[in-house]
Amino acid sequence: MGLENDFLAMDADEEKTIEFIKNYLPQELKEKFDDDELCYFLDLIDEYYVESGILDAEPDAEGYINIDLEEVVSYIVKEAKKDEVGEYDPEEILFIVQGEMEYGDSLEEQA
Repeated sequence: MGLENDFLAMDADEEKTIEFIKNYLPQELKEKFDDDELCYFLDLIDEYYVESGILDAEPDAEGYINIDLEEVVSYIVKEAKKDEVGEYDPEEILFIVQGEMEYGDSLEEQA
């Protein structure tokens, strides 16, 4: 039963993240990406963090880890094309990556 609750909690968090990103996007992009695409992008962001070693990086003196957003965007664009999901404009994907980071920051501020 505990594992099922973990999955439900992850789904709820993903839904909150997607809603935050939708509100974060500029007006012209709000209707461009559906929930499935945003979920796919979030999965790719997580995949990038795992594969890049960022999760193992040591924070700087202020407690931050430097993440190159352009590298994250490049990874998403490359993987989406490779997976035949579609070709995406890096400038548009950057808003999604920034939105995901802003959501993470907002959670830290609430804690």
